[in-house]
Amino acid sequence: SNRLKSFDPNANKEPDIAMLVMQIKHIAGTVTHISKSVTWDYAFTQQIPELLAYIFAVWTLKNTQHYNTLRGIEAAQTYLLIPHVGQVVTVFRLLGIGYESHRVIGSCSLINNLVQIGTGEGKSVVLAITACVFALIGVDVNCSCYSEVLSTRDKQDFASVFQALGIEDRIEYSTFNKLCEQFLNEQCNIREKVSNMIVNNNIALTTVDTRIRIRPKVLLIDEVDVFLSDEFYGGMYTPTVYLKNPSIKTLLDSIWHAKPLKTLNSVKALPAYKTCATQFSNWISLFDEAIQDMLGALKSFECSTYVVQDDKIAYVEGESIVDNVVRGYDTVWAYYFENEKGKISKISLETNVGIIINCGTFSYAEMPHDFAYIAGVTGTLKTLAKPETRILKNVYNICKNTYMPSVFGKSNRTYNDTTDVQVADRAILIFFESEEKLMTFFNSPELSSIKENVQIITETVSVKERELHIKRASTIGKVTLFTRIFGRGTDFICNNPRLLANGGIHVLQTFFSKELSEEYQIMGRAARHGDQGSYRMILLDNDLEWVLGSTWKEKLSKISDAKLYEAINN
Repeated sequence: SNRLKSFDPNANKEPDIAMLVMQIKHIAGTVTHISKSVTWDYAFTQQIPELLAYIFAVWTLKNTQHYNTLRGIEAAQTYLLIPHVGQVVTVFRLLGIGYESHRVIGSCSLINNLVQIGTGEGKSVVLAITACVFALIGVDVNCSCYSEVLSTRDKQDFASVFQALGIEDRIEYSTFNKLCEQFLNEQCNIREKVSNMIVNNNIALTTVDTRIRIRPKVLLIDEVDVFLSDEFYGGMYTPTVYLKNPSIKTLLDSIWHAKPLKTLNSVKALPAYKTCATQFSNWISLFDEAIQDMLGALKSFECSTYVVQDDKIAYVEGESIVDNVVRGYDTVWAYYFENEKGKISKISLETNVGIIINCGTFSYAEMPHDFAYIAGVTGTLKTLAKPETRILKNVYNICKNTYMPSVFGKSNRTYNDTTDVQVADRAILIFFESEEKLMTFFNSPELSSIKENVQIITETVSVKERELHIKRASTIGKVTLFTRIFGRGTDFICNNPRLLANGGIHVLQTFFSKELSEEYQIMGRAARHGDQGSYRMILLDNDLEWVLGSTWKEKLSKISDAKLYEAINN
C-alpha cells in the first residue's frame, strides 16, 4: 500500500501511473542480455520485491472503477484490488526466490518449479504478474491452460496492465493446442508450405528461412494436471490443411452427388478425378487415400455430433463450441448436407471444404522442452499420482514444489449429509459425468416439482448465456446442472448474506472421478474465498462397476456406507 501514497483518494481524476512505469523499467533495465540468455544476478534478485510492488501498484491503479464511484466514502478502500501476501509469496517462488542467488534464463539455471494455490485464490493474478517480470527483462512468455474461454478471459483482465508497461507483444495467452501451433509456425507456416507444394505439383518443400530466436522463452502453466492427462501428455497434435481449387471442388461435388459410389475405382472413372490426376500427378496417391476416407465418411457423417453456428459446422471442445475444428471428412460432408438443407450458405461451403492433408504428427509432450524455463500454478499438486510426479521431475526437470496455505485460512466447507441439501434456503450446483446423464435427470419426474428453478449449463450453451446462468447459480433456491468440464475454472461468487447464513453454495457430484484432481476441483466450486459451503458425492451403485469390477454387487454388500468412499478410492 505504500506504493499508492501518491494516489489522492479525494482527487476526482484518474491516477497518473507514468512515474510507476518509469521506475519499473529502470529496475528491469538492469538485467543484461548475453546472446540468447539473460543474466539474472543477485543484485536484481534483491530488487524483485520492489519491482513487484510497483507492478502490483499499476495493477491496482488500472482497476479502480469500483473505487472511483465511492471516493470520499469511508469504506472505499475495500474496493481496491490489492494483492494478498500469499499471492506475493507465490510470485516470489515462481521467480526462484528462496532457491539460489544467481539466475541465468536460457542455460537452465533457473529452477523449474510449481506452486499449489487453492481454487479461487488468484492463480490468474499470480501468473500475470510473474509474466510481467519476465517480459520486462526481455523474455517471451507463454501462459498456457486447457481452456480457450479462461485463457481469453485472463488475457482481457490484464490487458490494461500489459499495455501500460509496453509488454503486450511479449506475453501470449493460449491453450495447449494453440501453443503447439505457435511452436510449429516459428520456423514457417507449415500448412501454407504443404498446401503450396501440392497445389503447384512440386515434389519437395521450398527452402525454409530458419528464424533465429532473439529472446529466450518461458512457459507458465495453469493447472499442470490437465497437461499430464491422456489428451495432452499422451496425445498427438496433427495440423491439417484443406487443398482447394476448382478441380478439387468439382471432384468433391461429383462424389457427393453420386453417393452410391462405393469404391475407389468407381470414383476414378469420373471426369473430375481424371482432371485432378493430370493436374496433381505427383500427388495422386494422396488423393486416392483421401477418396477412400471420403467414401467411408459418407456412411458415418450423419452420426457425428456437430451444430451449425454462424454459418459454420462447429463442435464441442472442452467447455466451448468451436468452429475451427475439422473431424475428417465427416466435417466436409456435414457442410454439403447442411448446405442442401439451406442452413449453410454457398460461400461457406466453398470456403470450408477441400481435400484434407495431414501435415505431420507432433507430440504435445515435446513442447515444453523448447522453453528455457517452466513454472506453473495448480490447485491440485498434492493429488498428482506418483507416475505423474516422476514425469515432472525426470522428463521436465521440475524439481521444486511449493504448497501455499489458503489466503482465507481454514476452509469453511462442510460435509453434513443430514442438513446440507435444503433447496429453499441454498443454491445447489450438480455436476454430471455427461450431457446424456444430465438430461436424463433433468427430464425425470423426480425433478418436476422444482423444475422452474432449475437451469442447465453444458458445452452447447453460448458463452453469453453461460455467464448469465453462472451469476444466477449462486442465488437462493436455484438449482444448476452442469457437465463435468465446468467443475474446473468456473468461479461462483456468493454475495447474498442470507445464502451465506444458510450455509452457502452446496455442490453435488454424481459420478466418481478417475482422477482425484478432478474431484478436488469440483469440490472447490463451493466454499470459495473463505465463504460457507458444502459438498457431497452421490453415486448410482451400478456406476461403480468400472471401479469394483464385475462382482461389484457382492463387494458393495460387504462395504458399510461409512467406508464406501475409502474402499473405492483405494
